[in-house]
Amino acid sequence: MKLLKLFIPLYFFALAGYSQLIFGQNRSKTDNNLELNYSSPRILEIANIDIRGLQFLDNNALISLSGLKVGDKIKIPGDEISLAIKKLWKQGIIGNIAIFATKIEGNQIWLVIELTERPRLLRYEFEGISKSHRTELEDDIELTKGKIITDVVIKNTQLTVKKFYESKGFLNAKVNISQRQDSVVRNSAALIINVDKGRKVKIYDINFYGNEYFSDSKLRSKFKKTGETPRINLPSQILANSIKLLNPVNLVHFLTHKDEGGAHFSDRINELAKVNFFKPSKFVKEEFLNDKAALITFLNSKGYRDAIIEYDTNYSINDKYMNIDVTLSEGKKYFFRNINWEGNFIYDDATLAKVLAVNKGDVYDLELIEKKLNYDPTGIDVSSLYMDDGYLFFRIDPIEVGVFEDSIDLEMRVYEGGQATIKKVIISGNEKTNDFVIRRELRTIPGQKFSRDLLIRTQRELSQLGYFDPQKVNPIPTPNLADETVDIEWELVEQPSDQIELSGGWGGYYGFVGTLGVSFNNFSIKEALKWNKFPPMGDGQRLSVRAQANGLRYQSYTVSFQEPWLGGRKPNSFGISYNNSIQRLVGFQDNTVNGSLSVAGLTLSLGRRASWPDDFFVISNSLSFSKYSLNNYIYSTMGFSTGDANSIVFNTTIARRSSDNPMYPQRGSDVSLSVNMTPPYSLFNSMDYENTPAEERYKWVEYHKWNFDFRYYLPLIPKLVLAPRIHFGFIGTYSESVSPGPFERFVLGGDGLTGQNFILGTDVIGLRGYPNPQQNARKATSLTPYDDVNNVLGATLFTKYVLELRYPVSLNPTATIYLLTYVEGGNAWNDPTNYNPYKLYRSAGVGARIFMPAFGLLGIDYGYGFDAIPGTADPSGSQFHFSIGQQIR
Repeated sequence: MKLLKLFIPLYFFALAGYSQLIFGQNRSKTDNNLELNYSSPRILEIANIDIRGLQFLDNNALISLSGLKVGDKIKIPGDEISLAIKKLWKQGIIGNIAIFATKIEGNQIWLVIELTERPRLLRYEFEGISKSHRTELEDDIELTKGKIITDVVIKNTQLTVKKFYESKGFLNAKVNISQRQDSVVRNSAALIINVDKGRKVKIYDINFYGNEYFSDSKLRSKFKKTGETPRINLPSQILANSIKLLNPVNLVHFLTHKDEGGAHFSDRINELAKVNFFKPSKFVKEEFLNDKAALITFLNSKGYRDAIIEYDTNYSINDKYMNIDVTLSEGKKYFFRNINWEGNFIYDDATLAKVLAVNKGDVYDLELIEKKLNYDPTGIDVSSLYMDDGYLFFRIDPIEVGVFEDSIDLEMRVYEGGQATIKKVIISGNEKTNDFVIRRELRTIPGQKFSRDLLIRTQRELSQLGYFDPQKVNPIPTPNLADETVDIEWELVEQPSDQIELSGGWGGYYGFVGTLGVSFNNFSIKEALKWNKFPPMGDGQRLSVRAQANGLRYQSYTVSFQEPWLGGRKPNSFGISYNNSIQRLVGFQDNTVNGSLSVAGLTLSLGRRASWPDDFFVISNSLSFSKYSLNNYIYSTMGFSTGDANSIVFNTTIARRSSDNPMYPQRGSDVSLSVNMTPPYSLFNSMDYENTPAEERYKWVEYHKWNFDFRYYLPLIPKLVLAPRIHFGFIGTYSESVSPGPFERFVLGGDGLTGQNFILGTDVIGLRGYPNPQQNARKATSLTPYDDVNNVLGATLFTKYVLELRYPVSLNPTATIYLLTYVEGGNAWNDPTNYNPYKLYRSAGVGARIFMPAFGLLGIDYGYGFDAIPGTADPSGSQFHFSIGQQIR
């Protein structure tokens, strides 16, 4: 050991001496007779410095980096040369460095710095990985052509690749990086990144130690991103002990008592079945750290304020699985005792205590206190009392002022400050949408008092426009305490909002079959009149054009326009739409038209936002006229084949929409009540409707139609949403002598897409797990009753109840994707007197939705119908359903 201690300083002393100066050893154009006396150092002035060996680097820059310059006086031997070598080496761009003298004259010395540059990166290659992983890694690693290959570059690349595979569960991944010199380009090399990812390592068991008050399964449930591998264990003891459980006494004891290890029945079940479908079972260090913090937060929320994780360890049990052991110290359970308020003048203690809603004896939960003080998304909090009234500078600090055994006293120290006035409102990020479209939606207006509630409301309104990424609508208040004002900047990120529909093909005998449609949801008719402006966007108007054809048999054309702010001063909407469709009966031998049904319609609408009961309400009215023209149309369901029918309909809709996101709402509700009414012709004429021919009876269509839709969104845990829905519809007439005609009826079942009777305005109500209704199916395969009087498939009354559980896969605005599971039930009746709210066709299933702005909503569902279709004996069974462009109602 003494020899080693002696050797180390001698080695570094020798190394330093070697690095001092080299005099002409195998160097060209040097003086081999130069002498250096190490016992008598000299002070010499640098007369010149040359650089040798560089190809790409700058000579003057490297001389500057060395710290040496002409005119400097250096000691030979001395520290200056060693320090210069160290400075150049630190740059990481030099392979070998040598400094030598070529000449000494008098007190002057001529120096040469000889360098070898590190090679530059020409390209890099991956070995042993898939193409998809290669693409992902190319975005992560920072390797560019021409970059100097240093040890740091190689090490960072190695760590990046290894971290990438560790995040995917390959904890034993090995990464080796080698250099291959290029034979063509001088001083260039390729990096060969060889990856042996090994087997994916999954977490088998997460074990907890030291937990006295919470079971292992309860603690595991608090890990959101760290879970055990799903599995079912069937110990051999189960079969042997099952016979004992047939005795009721033994069964009750088994279910209600602990075993010798202190485990309840629920704990034993959890050990037998590791059902974990929503948590990854791979180990990611960063996620595990977050989960540990969440676990401590949970324990704190239950009163265990001193809870800590003493230590944790993870270890491999084989090349496929690993275990995690977590040792806890839960500590003592604490309770609130006295809560006092200091510094409050605007609101008294009683008012603040009522909002806080924490009483003496409640379990100590500082997280709950923070939520009730600062922001409670489910209700009112103390901060909202102040900030909704302009007190932006309000601050409150809960301070522990006393701990008495298991009880804690808190003092709420309040700083109220003054009321802040909004000074400036700045908008950024709107590359397409004009400022005035955004500003008219703002509730935060310069000159008004600041209000947190109005700030949140504005955030919702801007998200609902559909022009911006709802996840990135970001308000940034910048307060100025000196003049008690605040500037608010709205950071926005535009997202695609227009939609295109394009499909086509050759239908053989029928000719061209196709659809072309486009919807501009942020249109500007003002810009459309300027030929140099394309596309005409940014004013928030909506223009939709759609054409559909099925050869000569069917064509349909629709044009609609909507201005949401008519006049630009108030949110009064105006809309106009025109549709024209024709369906022909074409002979099979030639293109002879044997009959036709055409429908032309025009609709005008006006709407406005209501201020009572609150400003979430919208009232809209419309007036539409439709003309049905039949010419020898023998397949008509109107009761006649030649003639005209006319429909004048007035619609009123009262809706309240408070959901927070149009694509994936997580809270709030949508309620709508709609009434369609034609003039009550039967009350003013003497027509005998029962004995009058259909072409006369339906010359002016008569009915009144009611629709009610309710949707509610309840967040259970972050992003997981419970979404119950209720739907109801009824159609009737003004006189008992007039029966509902074939128009505007309801059909139930299937995917909810428009069916054969869409020309008559039929409402298609989806019911997953059951087949789509067919006009000619009668009662045999349809949930919808068949009206023999009108010879039409359609009901006059329906109800439907839905309970969905939704979870998002992606909330990216370019592709919003979520999964769902559901149970639902519904029924439809032709005679309202047969209505029975308990007589429902029930189903359950799973599904997925994807929303892409260019194509709208796409959905797929698997449903199982539990009840038999009328006319059959067996349950409906399994059904797959596809939905396009709309939510299933």
